[in-house]
Amino acid sequence: MSDAVSARRTSGAPDQPRHTESGGAEPDPTPPRGRGSRIMRLLALMGPAFVAGAWQFGPGNLTAAVQAGSRFGYSLIWVIVVSTLLMIAFTDMSVRIAIVSRGSLVETVKRTLGRPVGAAAGLGVFAIALMFAVGNAVGAGLGLSLVLGGSPVWWTLACTAVVATVLFTRGLYGVIEKVLLVMVTAMAVCFVVTAVLSRPDWNATAAGMLPTVPAGTGFLLVALVGTNFSINAAFYTGYASRERGLRRDQYRQTTLADTIPGIIAPGIMTILVIIASAAVLSGERSAGLADLAGVLEPIAGRTGRIIFALGFFGAAFSSMLANATAGGTLLSDGLGGGNQLSSSRVRLGILAVLAFGALVTAVVGGSPVQLIIIAQALTVVVAPLLGLLLIILANNHSLMDDLRNRWWHNTIAAIGLIAILATCYSLITSLL
Repeated sequence: MSDAVSARRTSGAPDQPRHTESGGAEPDPTPPRGRGSRIMRLLALMGPAFVAGAWQFGPGNLTAAVQAGSRFGYSLIWVIVVSTLLMIAFTDMSVRIAIVSRGSLVETVKRTLGRPVGAAAGLGVFAIALMFAVGNAVGAGLGLSLVLGGSPVWWTLACTAVVATVLFTRGLYGVIEKVLLVMVTAMAVCFVVTAVLSRPDWNATAAGMLPTVPAGTGFLLVALVGTNFSINAAFYTGYASRERGLRRDQYRQTTLADTIPGIIAPGIMTILVIIASAAVLSGERSAGLADLAGVLEPIAGRTGRIIFALGFFGAAFSSMLANATAGGTLLSDGLGGGNQLSSSRVRLGILAVLAFGALVTAVVGGSPVQLIIIAQALTVVVAPLLGLLLIILANNHSLMDDLRNRWWHNTIAAIGLIAILATCYSLITSLL
């Protein structure tokens, strides 16, 4: 998995665009030469949406998906399908806004809608990052404790310290990223194989594409929406796209090479996790981490548990990196402190996100899995604000020009906003 740090470090590429007086970027005067060159250019555009997708497929999403499959079988697959489609729409809006903006998304919000609204946007992403921080912290500690033993809380504190060191030490992230990528890829491959070899009910899988809400979903349904329709990740994609120097003439290619596949990939993986869990753990009403690890036993035995635990840790650790960076960056940007990683205000925000996750993990008792589910569910509280801001900016004629929303964009956006508001209502009623 990648994170916002890797996106930021690629921003100094030699083909950085030259901006015109209207705020757009001049097209690259060098045309592509040959099929191989076109493929390389497409590969070069991959990144920002895959960062958002990797952020989605963290421990919270993985835990919620396994819980969904074990408790409700295949009936909640449709939630992932709908969330993925809506996520593509809002990520696309964020990318288009980034292309036409002179500054970051928060700076654009301030210029277009006023400084208080921009500050609210930065604070909103920061608040969501705090909730994700809890799930990431718990997940990292649980994953390591399952492999190495010991207290999950102490492992969480150790992981938090390592993440802070990685973020503030040049050259260290690249090595760790490769190790994490191997862990998560191994787990992903195992889920793909398990989803096939565990002999799932494919008729029930197809039926799960049709919207139904089984009784007792409660926080779990909200958590699935919060992690798979993650508007804060979509919002931050605009930052990563701008750091990459994405140009107006690259929009269509970026949509095909990055936005669509980058968001669809974690959606497919989440569906496969639900399928495997439904086939292997069907009827488990409250699966703990050891039970979740058992999903991979059909193909790898006890080794499958280790692969799951390491992959779970890898997903949590990489999400800690991305989440803390995004939360600290947008908080600082919203409050006027800039958005450069070297800024002391950005670093303080990053440390605040990490500290919050570690503190809640250490203080709150109860089931760690349930704590992850609750933390992911709470992320939907601020999402309507961020979604509304993206819709407003994407419809601004003077800002967007030919890249503004069309009627079908707004239709999908309205459905997404209604879905987020509905999950907020569901969360409130579950708490009462």
